Amino acid sequence: MKHLRMALIGAGQIAQATHIPNYISMPEVELAGICDVRIETARKAADAFHIPQYFDSSTKMLRELKPDAVTVCVPNKFHYQTVMEALNRGCHVLCEKPPAITAEEAEQMEKKAHEKGCLLSYGFHLRSSEEVQFLHRAIEQGTLGELYHVEVKWRRRRGIPGWGNFIDKEIQGGGPLIDIGAHVLDSALYLLDYPRIDYVCAASSNRIGKTYHEGLMGKWNPEKFTVEDGLFGFVKFKNGCSLEIQTSFALNQKEKDIRNILLYGDRSGAQLFPLEIYGEEAGRLYDKTFPFTGQKDLHLELDRNFVQACLGRETLLVKPWQGTYIQSLIGILYESAETGRPVVCDKKNGVYSYGTL
Repeated sequence: MKHLRMALIGAGQIAQATHIPNYISMPEVELAGICDVRIETARKAADAFHIPQYFDSSTKMLRELKPDAVTVCVPNKFHYQTVMEALNRGCHVLCEKPPAITAEEAEQMEKKAHEKGCLLSYGFHLRSSEEVQFLHRAIEQGTLGELYHVEVKWRRRRGIPGWGNFIDKEIQGGGPLIDIGAHVLDSALYLLDYPRIDYVCAASSNRIGKTYHEGLMGKWNPEKFTVEDGLFGFVKFKNGCSLEIQTSFALNQKEKDIRNILLYGDRSGAQLFPLEIYGEEAGRLYDKTFPFTGQKDLHLELDRNFVQACLGRETLLVKPWQGTYIQSLIGILYESAETGRPVVCDKKNGVYSYGTL
């Protein structure tokens, strides 16, 4: 295959601002069609980007166009049914994060992709950054030694989105953990090589989201705020390593936005944004910085990798089983936060089953 016929399901902001321009820049990609339940949105996107056909039904589009691959840009609630339909049609699929609403859905998507011999990937674009890839190689080479603790942070001061479905748990599946937290959690677990989970404890809040109505990212209706505005958790792995996650849409902190991953090993430590390594050499402490990293367009890199993998030229960066793992851990964190109790975990058949202690 020299060219990839791509169709998009969902014509909203992420499709028009990110994926469509990315694919247009790739000579190997032919944009065959786009669909959205709002037909006028699909038509406007098709006109703006010269996409030959548009639809208000993914079923009709997949049946008529028979694309090689699809990019799924619908709300989280509809990821599962949309991805499963595309896989059943024999399409490779790139789905925006998170994989789904539940771990069970993610596992079924993973199994369906394997059954159909199709590629399935997710939009965890931080994974494609120079910082993450550099540190991944450094860890493999033993630069950090044995990792024993990781801090994962994406906290906003007043960053509740005033658009879309971000405050609707039924549509989104949750708040900052499943939205922005999923990105940093994915990169951290990629660097840790997905160790088996021992137990998890977490706490969440919705105090600011249900009390106020306006922030730095627009207005929202506090009466319709059904997600958490912050979640804070601790994960203990069976290999002895631990992970702390802090994620918030709204928190009374000084900074507008804090996003970082910090890793602590017995030889050296590191952080990702910006990339720095801290250690000791010849009896002296050192801090290493990498001023020329962080120059790439991360969404473009991930879209490019997906296209090249579909064409058989590269290995898929974000694999479906990794998405299932992340979806499982998100579910466990929510379970602990909702019950107020720790959760003990065990791995069975690729998905973490768990029960409260």
